[in-house]
Order: sequence, then structure tokens, then C-alpha cells
Amino acid sequence: CFLGERLCSAEEATAGSGTYIRHGFIFSSLAGCMEKTSEDGGLPVVSVVRDAESQLLPDVGAVVTCKVCSINSRFAKVHILYIGSVPLKSTFRGTIRREDIRATEKDKVEVYKSFRPGDIVLAKVISLGDAQSNYLLSTAENELGVVVARSEAGVQMVPISWCEMQCPKTHTKDFRKVARVQPQFLQT
Repeated sequence: CFLGERLCSAEEATAGSGTYIRHGFIFSSLAGCMEKTSEDGGLPVVSVVRDAESQLLPDVGAVVTCKVCSINSRFAKVHILYIGSVPLKSTFRGTIRREDIRATEKDKVEVYKSFRPGDIVLAKVISLGDAQSNYLLSTAENELGVVVARSEAGVQMVPISWCEMQCPKTHTKDFRKVARVQPQFLQT
């Protein structure tokens, strides 16, 4: 089956890995082979197993590395480059909405004080995209947010708090939603 293919009604089966439910139907979130496994007396579980050659796709709950392309007062547009530590063959578009930037004081968040174009950000997929829209991403956890940012002087900035980074060359401080990076998310 292909990405986004309608597999069956959600009344006929339970959605397994590689699938999602929308409008009462189970759809494939991967390109691959459909598998149906029966549980004792329960509904069969429909899952999609990825073909070895097919593209890895972001799934809900996956931690992704992305690059900020543009920002406005309501959201940041990003390109997803990695799922976990796996580089993608082609980039996917994502959106981090203002209300998904951090967990507390959401009404006081300002996008330009959280991200800038060119920043590398760790985010979590909270909603799957479709042909018309982007993946919705969140940075509302301490481990998520900006991991690499360059100053106006072109130097990689150093985090000095959860909301600020500093240029080691000019000592200029900039606001960012800084990630407290966990070792397993570090890309070499």
C-alpha cells in the first residue's frame, strides 16, 4: 500500500503501527505492506510494515531534527531533516505553532524570541501531515527546542539559559527556546 491509502473502516479493525485513524477509517502512514493479525476474540490489528527501500516517514511521537525556514507571529515553518538519528532522503515540511513552542505561559510566547531562520531544532511530531498540509510539531518539553543557532556574526551560539543563547565572539545575547539536549539526540 502507499502513503495515505485508506485501508479499512475503524470498526473492522484496530489501527496498528504504520497506520492512523481519520474520519472513522484506518489509513497507512507509510508506504509498505499491509499486515492483519487477529487477536483472540478481538478485532484484527491492521499495521503497515515499511519496505526496506521506501522512505522513512515521521510518525506521531517521533523526535525529529529540523531546520527553521521562516517565522511569523503565529508559527515557524521548518524542514524535517532527521527522524531520530536517521537522515531523510527527502525533506518534509513541518509547522511549529506558537501555542506548541513551550508547555507553560503559552499566551506569552513570541515566535521570534524562540526561533530564527537557519536554527536547527529538535521537535516532536504531534500530528501527521497530508498532501495539503505540513506535519505539526511541538517543542513543549525541556529536551526539545533550538540545538544549533548562529549569531549575526556567523558564529555558533552557546546556550546560557533555557531562553537565551550568546555569541562567543561578540557576546551578544539572543532569545531562543533552548533545548536541554539528551545524549541520544545529539547528531555527530
